[in-house]
Amino acid sequence: MPVKDLALTSPDIADMERIEDRCAGQFGAEAPRMVVDGIPAQAVELALVCHDPDAPMAHGFTHWTLYGLAPLDGEIDIEAGRPGPNDDGGHGWVGPFPPYGHGDHRYYFWVYALSRPVEGEPTRDEFLHRYEDAIIEQARLVATYSR
Repeated sequence: MPVKDLALTSPDIADMERIEDRCAGQFGAEAPRMVVDGIPAQAVELALVCHDPDAPMAHGFTHWTLYGLAPLDGEIDIEAGRPGPNDDGGHGWVGPFPPYGHGDHRYYFWVYALSRPVEGEPTRDEFLHRYEDAIIEQARLVATYSR
């Protein structure tokens, strides 16, 4: 996996800390702000994905796919992106809503610097399969949530 200078942080989420309730499914599901730094010069687009591998489903649960993001350092303008499908049957951010008593779930926020633009609205799995060769660099931020 290509990892070098690209970094992903958030003013709303600290790495390996609990996601604030205001971002969770039962409390309004406000999309967390994301900040990217160290974007490679050859990047033509960024993609953002949030996935919960601890969800009690065969392939976890994808909370967010966002494509068409400008390759610019700083806070990601999520309103300018193209929301892709989540595993709740919709598009855009769907906040954490793990089963009660299921323990801490990990939420992996990934940013991908790409050498070519993403076409359409692929699912997370489709994106990773179709664009694996276009990933110049990637970075992640991991947070937790439980109910």
